Amino acid sequence: MPKQHPGKINMASAGTGSGPHVVGELFKMMAGIDLVHVPYRASYFPDLLGGQVQVAFAPMPSSTGYIQAGTLRALAVTAATRSEALPTLPTVGEFVPGYDAIGWYGFGAPKDTPSGIVNKLNSEINALVSDPSIKARLLALGAEPMPMASADFGKFMSDETEKWGKVVKFAGIKPD
Repeated sequence: MPKQHPGKINMASAGTGSGPHVVGELFKMMAGIDLVHVPYRASYFPDLLGGQVQVAFAPMPSSTGYIQAGTLRALAVTAATRSEALPTLPTVGEFVPGYDAIGWYGFGAPKDTPSGIVNKLNSEINALVSDPSIKARLLALGAEPMPMASADFGKFMSDETEKWGKVVKFAGIKPD
């Protein structure tokens, strides 16, 4: 549909350079389509739910309640794999091969922290987010834990920085 109507589909975001903005720009870049970016300073959900904008790449924790209430139609998840929280939704990657975009949080420590302490923190944090009751609560909020070793997390952060740098350059995003 967007290719047949270039420049006529509005994509809401939480502002220029925000997560929803760059995730949408990655989609535009990989799918070769034109969506009009509409940045918001406050919540875009009233306009999305009211039809003033047609699409948003909304974080799951903020959109899952609307989806479950039936007021927002979810089209796909942006992660590479289907969501445990919404397992019937396809991934964008099922339609745009290689597409993968997730919001994530991580824990860090000063660079001179002894490896024994880093390893202990990593072990405890991974155990916490893997605990069935904690994991269930996070999933209910639309957040999916991704426990990993600290070295793997370092590589993940480096890869994400490189990927999003390319998207920012493609989209010509400049700081306000």
